[in-house]
Amino acid sequence: MADLEVGYSDDGLNSADMEFERDSEYFDHIRKVNDVFYDQIKISDQKAAYIFTFILAFLVSSSDVRGVFSLDRYLNGTFIGIIASLLLGAAALFSAICAISVVMPRKSAKTSSLFWGAWARHREEFLDAARRKDPNYLFREYVSNVDTLAEIARAKYRFAGLAFRGLVVAVIAYVLLLLAVTR
Repeated sequence: MADLEVGYSDDGLNSADMEFERDSEYFDHIRKVNDVFYDQIKISDQKAAYIFTFILAFLVSSSDVRGVFSLDRYLNGTFIGIIASLLLGAAALFSAICAISVVMPRKSAKTSSLFWGAWARHREEFLDAARRKDPNYLFREYVSNVDTLAEIARAKYRFAGLAFRGLVVAVIAYVLLLLAVTR
């Protein structure tokens, strides 16, 4: 599990006295941001799954690609074929590891009542705020959750971008390998 540092402050929201009938667009906006960030996290996981599936299918379906893991390729191959094989194997492995890193669970030091894993810690505070009908509590929880989701999304998209770049290098290396093998 990767630990994340959420580097945002409360920005004075603990003492915020917003009138939510008048300022409801802020509440609506932070809820929308929360939903969008959550969707973007799901999309990054889907991208990683596509990349991983492509790499796996690539490795299984092509004898030329499977050959990059054969000692014979390096002992009897041409110089270009050996370089292309090394590049392809390294890029495919790199891409697969990065894709797996996207979907690895993440843990943040900062939590909110919107995260199931922290519910026990936030339950009493939530119930107290509900008894007081405190809309500022809800707003702060959404802001806290958005901070956490932003950090998670940033980490996931970083690995998704690396996985995609590795995939591009693997495809280029595959083309070079095909050119070297057909000579």
